[in-house]
Amino acid sequence: MTEVSSLTGRLLVATPALADPNFDRAVVLLLDHDEEGTLGVVLNRPTPVGVGDILESWAGLAGEPGVVFQGGPVSLDSALGVAVIPGDEGPLGWRRVYGAIGLVDLEAPPELLAAALGSLRIFAGYAGWGPGQLEDELTDGAWYVVESEPGDVSSPEPESLWRAVLRRQRSELAMVATYPDDPSLN
Repeated sequence: MTEVSSLTGRLLVATPALADPNFDRAVVLLLDHDEEGTLGVVLNRPTPVGVGDILESWAGLAGEPGVVFQGGPVSLDSALGVAVIPGDEGPLGWRRVYGAIGLVDLEAPPELLAAALGSLRIFAGYAGWGPGQLEDELTDGAWYVVESEPGDVSSPEPESLWRAVLRRQRSELAMVATYPDDPSLN
């Protein structure tokens, strides 16, 4: 097998042509990408469920909107915490993934991280790809791969994140942000 160049920390932005309803207009933060597969969370799928409804002790630290996000179609009964913690050292209970972005150990006492947290999002489930599966989807043109910014994790308007991420690109990709929700209405 050929070596896989890691996309950890980057964003997958669904192309308008991506037909899978799980990923329609999705923005996925890749938390792990290697020869064994890929794991990420969808950043722009808030649910109506409050963080306090499932993880009461973390509710006060979750950013706005204070709801659980559907991280993807896999393992919806599990929770992942993603937090931005600026600086070189992170506290106990946090593992750096890329830059200031890292995973929170939701079994740890929230007090361990409270002082250091820049932002926190809780995700139910995740998006996963087996070995080579994401590379095939990239070859098929299903995703744009772009750089992430720490603010993507805590966007206060997650429903507009797809357009916002595309709009900030310094190429013709920025034009895709204007693609209509339903092209048949044009």
